[in-house]
Amino acid sequence: MANAPPAPSQGPRSPRESQAIISELMMPNQVNPLGHVFGGVILSMVDRAAAVAAMRHARRTVVTASIDRVDFRLPIYAGELVTCQARVTYVGRTSIEVEVQVEAENPLTGGRRHTNTCYLTFVGIDESHTPVPVPPLKLETDEEKRRFREGELRRAHRLRLLEELGQKRP
Repeated sequence: MANAPPAPSQGPRSPRESQAIISELMMPNQVNPLGHVFGGVILSMVDRAAAVAAMRHARRTVVTASIDRVDFRLPIYAGELVTCQARVTYVGRTSIEVEVQVEAENPLTGGRRHTNTCYLTFVGIDESHTPVPVPPLKLETDEEKRRFREGELRRAHRLRLLEELGQKRP
C-alpha cells in the first residue's frame, strides 16, 4: 500500500522517549460518601497513562496484562488536580513494565502530595492479538539501571508466586 505506515523500529528506546503524563481535575461525581475520589477513577487514569508509555515504547498496540499491588496511601478529594506520570522501567521479550506515580495537587494553593505508586505490565500484540517481541530498553542513567533491576525482581517474584500457587504462567 502506498499510504501504509512504516513498520515500527525495534531499536532500543530510553524511558525518557516514552514517558507520559496525564492530569485531570477531580469532580464531585467522582467521590465516595467520605469525600475521597473513588479508587477506580484513579486506577483508570493510571492504566491510561501507563498504556500511553507502553505504546510509545513498543510503537504498537499493547494490552494490560497485570496491575501490581496498589496501596492508596493518601486520599484525593474533589477539586484536586490528579497527575499520573508514567515511565517504562523494565522490558522483557514481549512485556513492558510501567511505573506510574500519582500526585494530587490543590490548584488554589499549589500544595502537592504523592498519593501512590504502582506498576503495570503490558504485552505487545499484533493484529491477531498474539504477543510479539517489543524493543529493548536503553538504560542511560544509574537510576534507570536501578529501576530495571527492581523490575527484574518484581517479575521474578510474580513468577515465583504463580509457581507456588500452582498456577500457569500467563
